[in-house]
Amino acid sequence: MSEWWRGAVTYQVYPRSFQDTNGDGIGDLPGITARLPYLAELGVDAVWLSPVFKSPMKDMGYDVSDYIDIDPVFGSLADFDALIARAHELGLKVIIDQVLSHSSDQHPFFAESRASRDNPRADWYVWADPRHDGTPPTNWLSVFGGPGWTWDGRRRQFYMHNFLSSQPDLNYHNPAVQDWALSVLRFWLERGVDGFRFDTVNYYFHDLKLRDNPADWRDLSTPADNPYDMQYHLFDKNRPENLAWLARIRTLLDEYGAMSVGEVGETHHAIEMMGKYSAPGHLHQCYSFEMLGRSYTPDFFRSRIEGFFSAAPQAWPMWAFANHDVPRQVTRWLPHAASPEALAKQAGALLLAFEGSICLWQGEEIGQTDTQLSYEELTDPQGIAFWPAPVGRDNTRTPMVWDDSANGGFTTGTPWLPVKAPQLARNVASQERHQGSVLESYRQMLQFRRGEDDLIHGKTRFLETPDPVLGFVRGEAGRGGILCLFNLGPDAVTLDLAAEGAQIGPAQEFAPDRSQIRLGPNGFGFLRLSAPVGG
Repeated sequence: MSEWWRGAVTYQVYPRSFQDTNGDGIGDLPGITARLPYLAELGVDAVWLSPVFKSPMKDMGYDVSDYIDIDPVFGSLADFDALIARAHELGLKVIIDQVLSHSSDQHPFFAESRASRDNPRADWYVWADPRHDGTPPTNWLSVFGGPGWTWDGRRRQFYMHNFLSSQPDLNYHNPAVQDWALSVLRFWLERGVDGFRFDTVNYYFHDLKLRDNPADWRDLSTPADNPYDMQYHLFDKNRPENLAWLARIRTLLDEYGAMSVGEVGETHHAIEMMGKYSAPGHLHQCYSFEMLGRSYTPDFFRSRIEGFFSAAPQAWPMWAFANHDVPRQVTRWLPHAASPEALAKQAGALLLAFEGSICLWQGEEIGQTDTQLSYEELTDPQGIAFWPAPVGRDNTRTPMVWDDSANGGFTTGTPWLPVKAPQLARNVASQERHQGSVLESYRQMLQFRRGEDDLIHGKTRFLETPDPVLGFVRGEAGRGGILCLFNLGPDAVTLDLAAEGAQIGPAQEFAPDRSQIRLGPNGFGFLRLSAPVGG
């Protein structure tokens, strides 16, 4: 069975914001299909589509009301089939989001479940009686603020929701729910998708004893921006029953030769959980939010990569620096930058040199930055609930900027989120074929990675280098491999490092000689070693 996904690079498309073809200001499937040649030329292996299923859009498609149809705002099943066909013509795989831990409250199953306590789907969602004082059955919280329970007057019970109250959690302790979820996956596999990205993959099961979560054991001297982060989430997610369910998913995927990647939403043991969930017989790979924060130091990156492979040597990670849920990488890491462009190019090269599979968020390849939005411009329920901090998710979800025309070539109508001048200045057309641009740097790095087996399959050995330099060798033990060096700071540094080898691949502010290597601000470079280097 092909393991094309191992070491592959996936590009995340946010369908609402990629390309609009009908002038309604919202991106659509025909728009994505029209732009697939751009992605093929960029040099990625696969495209991940965020949800395009029927939805009331309370959480921009992550609240699904029909799992086997396309929402009209994005197009039709015929448009989806055309996208799959065109992607395969161009040699691109297609991965689609699956939001299976919860549904929309507009889903027919929830309407049936809430109608009574004894109907055929009464146990398809997580229901519980109130405490004797009328309060919710546990102290579990919603990621989006407030209790993780909502009262329903029909059943005179609370229902659980890890997110919006309009996103009730499905009950995976019920085998019928698992069977239904597998039927959804089979529907899309039969239509030719190459795999799935599983949303909130550690949220499927809850504690049947309904035990309260303890307080976070870490020292919180001041309250967190979001009270959800003040609990240690032992009982509302991360349950051991999850592993057997993931094994059922893997069995189905193996029938079709399809792949999977799970999103681990966890702040305590994310790396450990990534390893458990992507161990043989479970998901093919997992990613977490570990590298989507503000840390940009050699020790941080080294600890995450070494931590994963030492704890789970048979498992496989997917690394990402950004996605639709967090501020863009250039915005987050600007304090470490000589310039936004230098940082954008370095971050791309750094990520694409890591051992594992890689996911790129749309727009990072042009060095895009977060859009500053007013409260009145927000659509994201999380951003609205916690305004003005933490920053919501709309800032990173603004439309892809293709050129410097009105609305960046995204739409002829009014875009669902604005395209503002700082974002308009970073567009594809102005960087296309422009040597030294962020876009061309990404293309070169993607081509370099694809052509070097050491960067796809080689093991990682970190070197002892002074801050802020991150140094590691990719390759097999006992031979040279590829030396990868990154100055993660805005000032030039010189390394006393004897490395016998030839410079290869993209570089920025990189000057090696026999005994020293100079790395300029946010400099990086690669050497093909003729002999192992000390570290």
